[in-house]
Amino acid sequence: MEARPLDALSRARDKRVIVELKNGKQYIGLLKSFDIHINVVLEDAEERQNGELQRKLGIVFLRGDTITIISAA
Repeated sequence: MEARPLDALSRARDKRVIVELKNGKQYIGLLKSFDIHINVVLEDAEERQNGELQRKLGIVFLRGDTITIISAA
């Protein structure tokens, strides 16, 4: 059976992920939830730009249409 993209996200739930946005910012945190539009909620999130910590954010909601990459941290 072929794995679907949402299956990969399901396996990443409650694990640390890196989410990269179109504007170049990265958010690192625990993937708590997502929907079919790839809107995601991260817990214990940190915002990074050019690899440097910008700020700690806690819980964040990221819109799917702004995301370019989601990978394991």
